[in-house]
Amino acid sequence: MKFIGDISDGAVLKELGSRVARYRLNSNLTQAAFAKEAGVSQRTLIRVEHGQSTQTSSLIRILRTLRILENFEVLIPEPAISPIQQLQLHGKSRKRASPKPDKSGSNKLWSWGDNE
Repeated sequence: MKFIGDISDGAVLKELGSRVARYRLNSNLTQAAFAKEAGVSQRTLIRVEHGQSTQTSSLIRILRTLRILENFEVLIPEPAISPIQQLQLHGKSRKRASPKPDKSGSNKLWSWGDNE
């Protein structure tokens, strides 16, 4: 079995589009009728079904109309917060990531370069 991270973006989009088309056809809807029901243009639906890039909001509308939007919970599950982080944050959620330590040993501060 191939690791999903090894699949190109284009291959993922093609598979996604193919699945959207199969769901639509299983519902016995034409592209025009389905696009209208989803609130997207027919051209947008064609682009999705052919594995081309589209706006995320259009994809959400299509998945909602297919009644499979709840599957995003499997795709991007709610991240678990460790008990240590909960104590450190005092019940608050993180808003920023911490910078990684500089492994080169250089402690030089960043500047725009106009001070040189």
